[in-house]
Amino acid sequence: MEKLVNLLKSKNKTISSMESCTGGFFASEITNINGSSEVFKLGLITYSNEYKEYFGVSKQTIKEYTVYSNNVSKEMAKVSCDIAKSDFAVGITGMIGTIDPNNKCDEINSVYISIYNKENNKYYDYKIKATGKTRFEKKKYITNYIKERLYEICK
Repeated sequence: MEKLVNLLKSKNKTISSMESCTGGFFASEITNINGSSEVFKLGLITYSNEYKEYFGVSKQTIKEYTVYSNNVSKEMAKVSCDIAKSDFAVGITGMIGTIDPNNKCDEINSVYISIYNKENNKYYDYKIKATGKTRFEKKKYITNYIKERLYEICK
């Protein structure tokens, strides 16, 4: 993560996030780095549909595509970017663990990630399978995956 923070600093770019299934793990990992306050502007944890909607994710998008979709991760990224006025933003949603009786899911451990680049109004969308035995290991896997994608995008 230090490499990513230093890259963002060198390019004078900022980042924000809206996380669901990772519960703030991405924000925690980036803020573990000294000097991250120069690049990290906002981290929202919207674990419920209610708060995704409260911050600006469309209820219709959730209803049409389910909360576990790239459509929702895209809106999460864009909302985070707009609120924070950051250069990049990450939206993360998915199901790691047990079945959620309130939301349909195509498969357990499916995670949807969207990275938004404001400068060129471009989304980078990913669907990954969270691997690991524990929720902690799965969150770490997801965060490492995002870190690698962000580094490639920001270079």
